[in-house]
Amino acid sequence: MAEKNRVRLARVYTEPEPDEGRRVLADRLWPRGLKKTDPRVGRWLPAVAPSTELRHWYDHKPERYDEFAARYTQELQSGDEAAALEELRALVGDGPVTLVTATRELELSHLTVLAELLG
Repeated sequence: MAEKNRVRLARVYTEPEPDEGRRVLADRLWPRGLKKTDPRVGRWLPAVAPSTELRHWYDHKPERYDEFAARYTQELQSGDEAAALEELRALVGDGPVTLVTATRELELSHLTVLAELLG
């Protein structure tokens, strides 16, 4: 698998594809309607998701995306967030990873920022 394809993005509610690798839920909150044992989730890394404050500020407004991406990248530089990002990097080093979220708009989500940082 090509290096740039090692990180994929998907909604947590979609069924896993056979070749997508390990699924990692990158949300602070557990997705509605899913049990903790649901195979669509995979591993949960809440610390790699944006803070509640940043999520509320961003509110998925397209005009705020660039500033959101910058703030989120900064959040990932220290503390539990930095450790979670390193854990995620290690998972990507072991094989393909599909980052999953409950968010509907993947293109405007934190997953695109994560994929760029991991790419």
